[in-house]
Amino acid sequence: MKPKVNQAGPTPADSSGSDLHLELSDGPGGRRGALMRALREAVRTGRLTPGTRLPPYRSLATDLGLARNTVAEAYAELVAEGWLTARQGSGTRVAHRAEPPSPQRPRKPTTPSRPRRPAYDLVQGTPDASAFPRTAWIAATRRALTAAPHEAFGPGDPRGRPELRRAVAEYLARARGVRADPQRIVICSGFAGALRLLGRVLDGTVAVESYGLGFHRSLLTAAGLATATLPIDEHGARVDRLRETRARTVLLTPAHQFPTGGPLQPARRAALVDWAVEEDGLVLEDDYDGEFRYDRQPVGAVQGLDPERVVYIGSVSKSLSPALRLGWMVLPGHLVDAVLAVKGERESWASALEQLALADFIASGSYDRHVRRMRRHYRRRRDRLVAVLAERAPHVRITGVAAGLHAVLGLPPGTERAVVRAAAWQGLAVEGLELYRHGEATGVPDDGLVVGYGTPPEHAFAGALDALCQALPPSS
Repeated sequence: MKPKVNQAGPTPADSSGSDLHLELSDGPGGRRGALMRALREAVRTGRLTPGTRLPPYRSLATDLGLARNTVAEAYAELVAEGWLTARQGSGTRVAHRAEPPSPQRPRKPTTPSRPRRPAYDLVQGTPDASAFPRTAWIAATRRALTAAPHEAFGPGDPRGRPELRRAVAEYLARARGVRADPQRIVICSGFAGALRLLGRVLDGTVAVESYGLGFHRSLLTAAGLATATLPIDEHGARVDRLRETRARTVLLTPAHQFPTGGPLQPARRAALVDWAVEEDGLVLEDDYDGEFRYDRQPVGAVQGLDPERVVYIGSVSKSLSPALRLGWMVLPGHLVDAVLAVKGERESWASALEQLALADFIASGSYDRHVRRMRRHYRRRRDRLVAVLAERAPHVRITGVAAGLHAVLGLPPGTERAVVRAAAWQGLAVEGLELYRHGEATGVPDDGLVVGYGTPPEHAFAGALDALCQALPPSS
C-alpha cells in the first residue's frame, strides 16, 4: 500500500535523512521511471548493499527535486518487485535477496608447488598489537578532552600541542638523557614523517649505516639527497670513516644498531660528536626502541652530548602502536624555523586530539607503567626464543638480544635464502639479513635471519617458534 502524501512538491524545509547520490536519466516512465532505474542500478552494481537504509521519501524528493508522490510510488513498486523492503519503524531498505551475485572465479587446482600462506609472523618492526593499553588510553583521552582549551580544536601550532611538547621534554630528559626544550620540539607523524621534513631542509650527502631500513634511504633519496654508506662492525657504526664519505649529515641508530644490535661504543660516541663539531656536521639520532633494554644499563641519547649538533628523533611506534602515527624531533636551535617553514601545510600535522591524549598518558604516569610492563613482556619473549634455540638449534648463534624487539640469528654462508623459503613452507613470515644490507660490514653474520619476537600475539608465539626451528638448517 502506497503511503499517503501531499500532492505538493518538495519544500526546502524538508531536509531530514541521509544523503543518497543518484543520477536520473531520460527514458520511459518519466521521473518515476528514471528514479526506479537509478535505484535498481545502484543495487545491481553493489553501490547500495543489502540492508542499506534508504532516505525517507520526503528527504529524497527534496534532494532530487521530485514530487513526494513520485518517490513514494517508486519505492512502493521496487518493494513489490523485491528490490526493497519496507517495515513499520525500520524504514525502507535494500532487500537481502537483491544482493548481486559475486562473479565465480575458477578454482585453481591445488598443487604442492606453492608455500602456504603465513600462519605466523616473526617479521620485525611492530610491537604486540594485542598489548595496546586500551583502558588506560581511553581514560587518558577522556581526561584530555575534558581539560582541553577551546583553542585546541582550532588550527593550532605547527610545533604540535604545547601539552605534548612539555610532557615529551620532561620524559626524554628523565628517561633518555635528552636535553629538551619544549620550544625546540616538533611533533610529527612518526619517524618517517620526521625524515621527510628534514629531507626538505638538508642538502648534500647523508651518511647511513651499512645495515638499516631501505625505506629510510629511499625517503632521503626522494628528497633529492645523496647517500653514502658508513661501515659497521660489532661495536656499531665506524664513525672514524665518516670523513671518507664527505657527508655533512649522518643518520645513526646509536642506542641499538638496527638490525644487527648493540649500542654505539662510548669512544665512538665521543668521536661522533667531535666530527660534528670539526666538520660543522649534523647527527640524526634514530632512537627507535631506546626504552627496551634487558641485560645492560640504559644507554642514553647521543643528543645529550651536544644538542646543537644532534637531531633526536623518537616515536611511540614501538612502545605503544604504529597506528598512532605520533613522533617528535628535538631540534638544534638553528633548525627550528626551517623545519616549521616546511611543515606549515596543515596536512602534515599530527592529530591534535591524539596529541592531547598522549600528553595526558605520559604526564599521568601511564606511559611509564606501560613501558615497564612491556619491557617485562618482551624480555619473557626474548628469553623463550633464546631457550628454544638453545634446546632445538644450539648451533645457531643469536645476537643483538640485550635490547630491542628483535634478534639476529647467524646462518651458515649461502643458506639465508633457502631458510627464508623453508620458513614460508612452515607458514612463517620472517626476513633475511640481506634485506637490510647495503654496504660494508665486519664482525656481523654474512647470512642471517632478523627475528621480530615482539610481533605475534601471545597465543601464536609458541607456534611461531616451532615453525622457526623447523626451518633452520641442521648442524653440520
